[in-house]
Amino acid sequence: MTTLETVTKPEPEWAAFIAIDWADQKHDWKLLAAGAKRPEGGELKNTPEALEDWVAGLQTRFSGRPIAVCLEQSRGALVYRLMKYPQLILYPVNTTTLKGLRAAFSPSGAKSDPADSSLLLDVLLHHRHRLHRLEPDTPATRSLQMLVEERRTLVDEKTACSNRLTACLKTYFPQMVVMMDDIDSELSCAMLLRWPTLEELRRAHPGTLRKFFQQHNCRSQERIQKYIDAIYQAKPAVNDVALLRTSPLIVRGIVKMIETLREQIAIFEEQIAKQTAAHDEVALFSNLPGAGEALLPRLIVAFGTNRDRWQNADALASFSGIAPVTEMSGKSKWVHFRWACPKFIKQTFHEFATHSIRSSVWAKAFYDQQIEKGKRHHTVIRSLAFKWIRILFRCWKNHTPYDEAIYLRALEKHNSPLATMGRWETVGGFQKFSKKIA
Repeated sequence: MTTLETVTKPEPEWAAFIAIDWADQKHDWKLLAAGAKRPEGGELKNTPEALEDWVAGLQTRFSGRPIAVCLEQSRGALVYRLMKYPQLILYPVNTTTLKGLRAAFSPSGAKSDPADSSLLLDVLLHHRHRLHRLEPDTPATRSLQMLVEERRTLVDEKTACSNRLTACLKTYFPQMVVMMDDIDSELSCAMLLRWPTLEELRRAHPGTLRKFFQQHNCRSQERIQKYIDAIYQAKPAVNDVALLRTSPLIVRGIVKMIETLREQIAIFEEQIAKQTAAHDEVALFSNLPGAGEALLPRLIVAFGTNRDRWQNADALASFSGIAPVTEMSGKSKWVHFRWACPKFIKQTFHEFATHSIRSSVWAKAFYDQQIEKGKRHHTVIRSLAFKWIRILFRCWKNHTPYDEAIYLRALEKHNSPLATMGRWETVGGFQKFSKKIA
């Protein structure tokens, strides 16, 4: 994972300062050598060969001494290419920062790549102490990060396809949506590929349908009969020839995409499981309440392996977008969540906090306590995630796995009501939270 270092480090003796405004075809750059008064500028083709020659020239000119490089991205093709060269120290700038500077110095809205590179150079020269160096994490962590993020993208694409499929079926075959609990399941997809219309499905023999359901792991005879009865009792929703002619083609295409996405998600999950099991940090997060196969690698990625990455838990909470943002002007005060943040990491902590309610005594107690006070669900989840970040940060910093019993004893020692509000009990093989009655 590529991280933004938050702990201040002593700066090297810079040989030069470079700002690059990247683009798809070419990059505009500005360079100011140490001790020089006027910057140089130029263009650089967006090819690995052109970049290699350009950096080789810098290395020869400045004898391999460190060079500070400012650019308007923290990840992407150009960043990954520049990371090849150890003498280049990268300082990414948020796009909103440059946009604000551009609006401040060019109220007319005028914009050009050379002008943007000049602004970036000014930021690097005069506000470098406010920027964070780009520090690469270990290859194992960065590889895991790419896998979990891409898996989430595939899952989102599968959800989008499922929504498209549902919308299409509702126009001509709404019974399928009602009959199937999960429209993108293997059973639903197989049925739609074989019988994409109600008319075709109703023509199937009951024995054929029964055999089909059994082949797709539907073993309950009662459930199978319920499906068969629903099929033969259904009435056509439309008789529009054009709709009935084109919709099955659309449905088959969407189903094929869902099946492909499902296969790819399974491949990614297999690789994620292998790399998670072999990761150095897995022992720290394995026993977290609510951290299953999907969230465990995401939490490893969120923290990383560099213990100097975060100065304190508040820095991580602010970076992730979990910590609230306060705006004050005169007598007005407005507290809201942070919009400009790494969405995937924010989702990770938010989803982990949600799942922890079902497994952690104090998390469940805290959630119930806040809900009873009238707070909204997502507001409470963000507050719970903020608490979890502070706990996990200390575990991560000290290389100490989380232990629920130890934390509950600490809560009791400090007379926290969260330690005495209830407990988890096993009822009928399931975990149930029981509140203590005063």
